[in-house]
Amino acid sequence: MSSAAALPLVIQGGMGIGVSNWRLARSVSRRGDLGVVAGTVLDSLFVRRLQDGDLGGHLRRAMESFPIPEVSAAALTKYFRPGGKADDEPYVLLSMYRQTVDRMRDQVTMLANFVEVHLAKEGHDGPVGINLLTKVQMPNLASLYGAMLAGVDYVLMGAGIPREIPGALDAFAKGLKARLRFDVHGLDRGETEYLDFDPAEHWDGEAPTLKRPKFLPIISSDALARMLVRKANGRVDGFVIERPVAGGHNAPPRGAARYNERGEPVYGDRDEADLATMRELGLPFWIAGGAGSPERLQEVLDEGAAGIQVGTLFAYADESGIDRSLKDRVIRQVLSGEVDVVTDDRASPTGFPFKVVQLEGTNASRESYEARKRVCDLGYLREAYKDDDGRIRYKCASEPVKTYVKKGGRAEDTVGRKCLCNALMADIGHGQVRKDGSAERPILTSGDDLKNIGRFLDGRTRYDAGDVLDYLLSGVEQATPRERVMVAAGD
Repeated sequence: MSSAAALPLVIQGGMGIGVSNWRLARSVSRRGDLGVVAGTVLDSLFVRRLQDGDLGGHLRRAMESFPIPEVSAAALTKYFRPGGKADDEPYVLLSMYRQTVDRMRDQVTMLANFVEVHLAKEGHDGPVGINLLTKVQMPNLASLYGAMLAGVDYVLMGAGIPREIPGALDAFAKGLKARLRFDVHGLDRGETEYLDFDPAEHWDGEAPTLKRPKFLPIISSDALARMLVRKANGRVDGFVIERPVAGGHNAPPRGAARYNERGEPVYGDRDEADLATMRELGLPFWIAGGAGSPERLQEVLDEGAAGIQVGTLFAYADESGIDRSLKDRVIRQVLSGEVDVVTDDRASPTGFPFKVVQLEGTNASRESYEARKRVCDLGYLREAYKDDDGRIRYKCASEPVKTYVKKGGRAEDTVGRKCLCNALMADIGHGQVRKDGSAERPILTSGDDLKNIGRFLDGRTRYDAGDVLDYLLSGVEQATPRERVMVAAGD
């Protein structure tokens, strides 16, 4: 059965921790395209914003609308610092996620995602989405539920195979418990572990029914799209096809590993999705990676796509969460022709290739990386494993080497691994201050297209999200979201 729906021509990418914040998403959504907030690590960012004094009072305003008021009250009591903490004072941390956490830990995550989506949707009726990483499993159910409490319209998920997410969205829409298979290394044959989230545990009475958002997996191949259409445990509403030139984590190349003279993984034709196959699936799809131009938008429309997802251009807009000084430095390098992006297959503890902007004084440089004392105190990219005693424990290739090896890891797997959790927090001005007075350094990620945005800048050193949309839509025959048919079984 088909239903008409207005599909966005442009999806603003869900970039990095706090880069795609509510301000950026709101600016895009008010124009009728799809603004997207980044949900990954949003719980930790939320409590840091509170400790910084909640400038403007936006978080507290949104918290007043959270439907479980005692959760907001408890979070304010524990984390809010009127006037903000001292610059040399470390942030108070949330406990790291585990397979099972107490109710309050999940509630902070619910609240953080609710607040971000609520603020992004404030004052307009445009669509708002949330982006989460499939691989960061443990907070995802609480994050999704919090976003749905705020009425999120789209859920976008990549960095893994989100086959069970549609079923979780269906369950939450009915107020029911959701369950995901938990990836744990070292399980015995036939043994399975799960992550569970039951909405009923957070309400005095029956959990409410909610709007079910549309679900768009972020994929790199048409084979994965076909598999999700057949085997996902609920409705898939479309796809974002992310090409290898996109920023952040990339899927590894298919086939035997090959590297160029800079040590970057080499991608080939097998790493590009076949658009003819995508058209045959009958679901809308958007192209991401190197798509940030009006010419490319028109090209993909002519190829049958619904539009494009754009990250890099939006990442340096005024509304994004990247620290202003970092934005200015990168834009100056773009204008001078000196900017460089390297695909580093060692940087991320996940083992996935990760795009890194080469910027002096950040953890992109070997000197800065090696000067940092290894610590893992946020833990979102840890992997779970079953220990010899039968208990589930956690390790990260960017934690102290001796600790990682003691947990059964290989020392060689730690080489070049960077703490993305702490570095990405530093990108947005919320880096941790250590006891010795040092501060966490940033590590910026952008797509390969960063070096090509000089044409868009046209000599400017600042711009906003509206400028990006005006540019992208300037050469399109139909420059407003078109009424098109979304084919989705069960609609």
